[in-house]
Amino acid sequence: MTSRRRSNRDHAKKQHQPGVADEVIETQLEALLTPALFKQSLYYRQLGLRNRLLNLPLMMAAVLTLLWRNVAGVRELTRMLEREGCLWCQPIQVSQQAIAQRFLTFPAELFERTFKELLPEFSRKWHSRKQRPLPPSLEFTRSKFERIWACDGSTLEAIFKKLESLADVPIGKLAGKMGVVIDLITRLPVEIWFKENAKASDINFEADILNLVRAGTLLLLDRGFYHFRFWQQLIDNEVHIITRLKKGAVFQVQRVFTDTYSIRDRMITMGSGTEKAPYITLRLIEIRSKKTWYSYLTSVVDPLILPPYVVADLYGRRWRIEEAFNTVKRLLGLSYLWTGSINGIKLQLWGTWLFYSDLVDLGDAVADEMTLPFDRISLEMVYRGLYHFYVAHHKGLATDPIKYFAAPENQDLGVVKTIRKPNIKLIIAPFPEHMRSGDQFFFEPSSQTRLTTAIAS
Repeated sequence: MTSRRRSNRDHAKKQHQPGVADEVIETQLEALLTPALFKQSLYYRQLGLRNRLLNLPLMMAAVLTLLWRNVAGVRELTRMLEREGCLWCQPIQVSQQAIAQRFLTFPAELFERTFKELLPEFSRKWHSRKQRPLPPSLEFTRSKFERIWACDGSTLEAIFKKLESLADVPIGKLAGKMGVVIDLITRLPVEIWFKENAKASDINFEADILNLVRAGTLLLLDRGFYHFRFWQQLIDNEVHIITRLKKGAVFQVQRVFTDTYSIRDRMITMGSGTEKAPYITLRLIEIRSKKTWYSYLTSVVDPLILPPYVVADLYGRRWRIEEAFNTVKRLLGLSYLWTGSINGIKLQLWGTWLFYSDLVDLGDAVADEMTLPFDRISLEMVYRGLYHFYVAHHKGLATDPIKYFAAPENQDLGVVKTIRKPNIKLIIAPFPEHMRSGDQFFFEPSSQTRLTTAIAS
C-alpha cells in the first residue's frame, strides 16, 4: 500500500508566473508609502548608512513586488527591475547577486518602522468610513471598553527559499515565531513581535503584551496564555480578558448567576495561592450547543457589563486572528520564507504584514461601499480579483478598484461571501432565565443597551 504524506495547508504549491502590474494599484501604494518612506530615509542617514543604489524606497518596492505580484524568486525580480521597474521605481540594472546580498544586510528595522508608521494612517482611514455596520457584539462591547484586541503566536517554517544565495540553509528549518495583536474592530494589526526561537512558548510574548496593553482594553487570549499570574497582572492594570477553560481545571464556585439546561454562569476562584498560580476570581460561563458544553473564562465578573452570550460571541471572534495568520501565510506566502537569515525573514515579515494591512484597508473600503459588514468580504477573493480589475482597467471599463469590486455585475468574483448560517437574534439579557420577554432581551439596532451577543433564533 502506498503511503500518503500529510501536507500542511500553509504550504500549498505556489505559482511561478508573476502577476500583472496595474498603475492604479501602484499609484495608491506609492501615495500611501511615500511619506513614511521619506521619514525613514532620514533615519536611514542617521544610522550612518550610505545612499546606495538599493536604498530604502527600492528595497520596499522590491519586497512588495515579490508579495503582490507573487514573483517566483530573485532571478525573476532582477529581470523585472531591468525591464519594467517595480511600483514607483524606474527600470534599473542591478545584479542578481547584489539583490540577494541586500536581503542579508539591509536593516530590517527600517521596514518595521515604516510598517508601524503606517498603522495610524490605516486606522484613520477605517474611522473615516461610516456605512458598513459592525457586528452588534463588537459595537456594544466597545461602549464598555476602549479597545477589543486578540493576541496569539504562530511559528514560521522555512520550507522554501526565493534567494539562491542561501540555498545551503536546510529546508524545513524552523525560522522563528511571531506574536501578533489584532484589533477585532478594525481587523488591523496593533503590534507584531518576532522571536528567533521557533519552539518557544507563547508565554515569551507575555512581557511584550503587558508593556503594550492599557487600561480599558478587553483582551481575547487562547489557551497558550493560560497563566494565572499573567492574568492577574493584566487585571491589576485594568485590562480584562476572555479565554477558554482548560479540561480538568480545578475551581471553587463562589456565586451562581444563571443555571439552566443550556447555560451556566458562575463566579469562581482558581489558583493555589502560590506566586506562579495566585488565587484569582473569574466568571465561568458554560453554554450548551446540542450535546456539547463550551466553557469560557472572563475577568469581567459582572453579567451586567458582559452578559454570558456576549462572552461566547466575542471569544468566537478570536478566530479573526487565525484568519489573519491564514491570510499572511497561505495567501501572501509567509509560510514560504525567502531566506534562512534572520534579517531576511524580518524583511519579509514586516513587508507581508504591511501588505496585509493594505489588503484589509481595501476590503474594508469595499464593505463600506456596499454597506456590508466587513465579515462578509473575502480578502482572498479581493486579492485574486486584482487581476480582473487590471484587465477591466486596461480595457477602459474600470478606474477604481473599490467601485469595481462593489459593482453588481462583478459579484461573480466571489468578493462577497455567501451566507450559510441562519439569521441570528442577539441576546442582551445578563440573566436570560429571568428575562424571556421585553425590550432588554433581544438587541435592536436603535437600542441604548450597550452589550449583546448572538444565538440562533
